[in-house]
Amino acid sequence: MGLLNRLFGKKETVRKREGNPDVYNAANDNDRMNWGMEKAKLTLHYFEACIANPKKDQHYFSIKARIEDTGKIEHIWLMEPSFDTDGNIFGVVGNEPIDVKNVRINEKIGITANEVSDWMIIENGRLIGGYTIRAIRDGIRGNELANFDKSLGGMLVDEGEDYFLPNLDTPEGAILALENAYDHDDLETAMSCKDFHKEAEFMLKKAVKMEIDEELIASTSELLRLSFIKNMQEHGMPKFNGIKRAFKRQNVSEENYIITEICHYPDGGKSEQKFNTYKIDNQWKVLGLED
Repeated sequence: MGLLNRLFGKKETVRKREGNPDVYNAANDNDRMNWGMEKAKLTLHYFEACIANPKKDQHYFSIKARIEDTGKIEHIWLMEPSFDTDGNIFGVVGNEPIDVKNVRINEKIGITANEVSDWMIIENGRLIGGYTIRAIRDGIRGNELANFDKSLGGMLVDEGEDYFLPNLDTPEGAILALENAYDHDDLETAMSCKDFHKEAEFMLKKAVKMEIDEELIASTSELLRLSFIKNMQEHGMPKFNGIKRAFKRQNVSEENYIITEICHYPDGGKSEQKFNTYKIDNQWKVLGLED
């Protein structure tokens, strides 16, 4: 199918191949593509779980491999993916390679998790994963975009659904960990996902046109903490069961990301909210909502 023709290259253009699908190229070093590859690695656990136990509405699986040959690099989609007990991945080369010569179409090869640059599932006609496909699609316009979408054979490409691990290793995982705590009415865990001191510091720097000292930050932090507890106790914790979520990143600094969470509700509704997140002592924490 047309999805296997999305390969990396050095220019944003289309390369024609006789007897094979067109190749849509995107720069390896752009932020959008790098984030797509990082996202694929961070969510690979979900792809592996689905390979082991596919859902009834999942009918297509493929994984993209970084292949290197004498200094040349090509990213190639593999069909029929499988995992061994050590986490190694196997699959069948889905298209004739262009830049590398050490693998051939229809050849079964093995790669490690470090060589994964993307994965994708089609679920109910909707793309799950496919982060480099999305990165390429986001960079094209007009007739080229129409042709790109046509090559997808009617598959829906929306915001998708992301499966970060709910822990403090990533800003997205910190948000999911917080929301999981809400689902379980676990106030202690919810508070461990936040940092009221850093939240107070950010809030004061935005709102106060005066010198901010540690005493003011500490007192504001305590007010935020008490207000959070009171709000949860009086109004209950919000619930996220059954909500499908996707995330976008805005990199403010290495320690500070603004994360947009896109929620799709079972009734067809949709919402977006932005969270300020900060990395403290090698753990990501959720601060307040951003305007």
